[in-house]
Amino acid sequence: MTTTDLPPTTFPALPVPALGATRRGVQLVLGLLAFTASMAMLLHAGQGAMPWDVLHQGLARATGWSLGVVVGVVSALVLAAWVPLRQRPGIGTVANVVVISLTIEPLLRLLETLVPRPGAVGAVALALGAIVLNGVATAAYVGVHLGPGPRDGLLTGLTARTGWSVRATKTGIEVAVVAAGWLLGGTLGWATVAFALGVGPVVQVATRWRFLVPTGSLTATAGPTRRVRRPAAARPASSTARPASSTAGPAGPAPASGSAPEDRVPRRAREIARALDVVRAEHGAR
Repeated sequence: MTTTDLPPTTFPALPVPALGATRRGVQLVLGLLAFTASMAMLLHAGQGAMPWDVLHQGLARATGWSLGVVVGVVSALVLAAWVPLRQRPGIGTVANVVVISLTIEPLLRLLETLVPRPGAVGAVALALGAIVLNGVATAAYVGVHLGPGPRDGLLTGLTARTGWSVRATKTGIEVAVVAAGWLLGGTLGWATVAFALGVGPVVQVATRWRFLVPTGSLTATAGPTRRVRRPAAARPASSTARPASSTAGPAGPAPASGSAPEDRVPRRAREIARALDVVRAEHGAR
C-alpha cells in the first residue's frame, strides 16, 4: 500500500484545568516559600548546602553580610549576566529574588527555635526532606510559567548561546560555584551531592501532578501537533485517456472513463478504515 503526505492532521491536546491569575500568583509565592524553606532545612542540617548556597554561605562568612543580603546581591549579579545572553525576566524572576532574599533569614531562625540541635538522625531527616521539598517547590513555581529564577535563566541562556548540553552546562556552573563557596568557608558535604543527584527525579515526578502543573511540562503550555501519513487514494483514470483505436468496430468495448459511482463508495470506506487503523496504531504506541 502506497502512502503520501497529506496536510498535517492536528490532534488537540487533552483539556487541562487552566490556572487563573490569582491561582498562579498564589502558587508562585507558596512555591518560592517552600523552596526557601528547603534551603533553610539543608543549611540547618549542616550536612552540606545546595550548590549555590555553598557559595552564598561562603560569601556571607567572608563579608559579614547576612545570608539574605548575599542571596539578593548574587541574584542581581546573575541577572546582569542575562543581558549578553539575551534572556528576559518575568514576574516570577523578580518574585524569586524578593521572596528568597527576604524570607531565608526568618526561616533559619524558625528552624533554630524549633530544632535547635537536630542530631545525626535529625540532620539526615532534614536533609532528605529538604531535597524532596525542593523538587516539589521547583515544579510548583516554575510550572506557573511566570518566568524562571535567575540561576535557571543563566543555565538556559548559556546552553542556547554555547550549544553545550544542559547537563554539561549545569555541571560546570555548579562545580564552579561549589568550589568558590567551599574556598570561602561554605558547607560542602554528602547532602550537597545527594541534592545534585536527587532533586531532578523529584522535579520530574512532581511535574506529572496535574493539579500542580496542569500542562504536564515546565517548558511548554500546549501539546504538539502530530502529522499522520494516510493511505493514498487510488489514482482515478485520467480524463484525457487515449480513445479507442479507430479500427475497433462499433461492437467493441467502450473505453474506461473511471470507476462506476457504486464502486467508489466501498473503496472510499476501505480507505477511511485504513486511515483510522493508522491513527489508532500511532496512539496505541504512545
